[in-house]
Amino acid sequence: MKNNLASAFRLTLALLVLCCGVYPALVWGAAQLAPGQGQGVQVSHKGRVVGFDNVGQKFDRPEYFNSRPSAVDYRADGSGGSNKGPSNPAYLAEVHTRVGAFLQQNPTLNPGQVPVEMVTASGSGLDPHLSPAGAYAQVERIARLRGLPAARVKAVVDAHVQEPIFVMLGPSKVNVLQLNLALDSLSLAGK
Repeated sequence: MKNNLASAFRLTLALLVLCCGVYPALVWGAAQLAPGQGQGVQVSHKGRVVGFDNVGQKFDRPEYFNSRPSAVDYRADGSGGSNKGPSNPAYLAEVHTRVGAFLQQNPTLNPGQVPVEMVTASGSGLDPHLSPAGAYAQVERIARLRGLPAARVKAVVDAHVQEPIFVMLGPSKVNVLQLNLALDSLSLAGK
């Protein structure tokens, strides 16, 4: 019994040092090598911080590209999904409502053209990106509301499509904050 207790105590002490000391120090050290040193990459516009590069935020004014819906109302301190499956009646009703709202904002589309990411939240609830299809689906609305040719708005989207480093490592994506900042700069430059 005494040997078991001594072994359990040594194991507990070793795991305490490993899990509460060594591992956090390694993670902290790795974060220091990342852009923003683990604090996130701030995005500035006209001398003020307007957001973070990898944290989604809500854009609900119709002349801006909408972000993907968030199950946590875009609060970075509580990221997470809705935990509702695709057969959950409440979730299906919520998605149906979002489809209706998206089609009302973008009346040139039919229900089959609504990109799925525009009506479903991501796993983290903080996805800062859309697929190019999600951005292109909004071009007509934004062009009309900003008084710009649709081809000009589409060119802004084209310029902001980020291709994956390696073809097999993910889809193409567009950062919504960067896209909306480019739209504002385009509008200020005299259309």
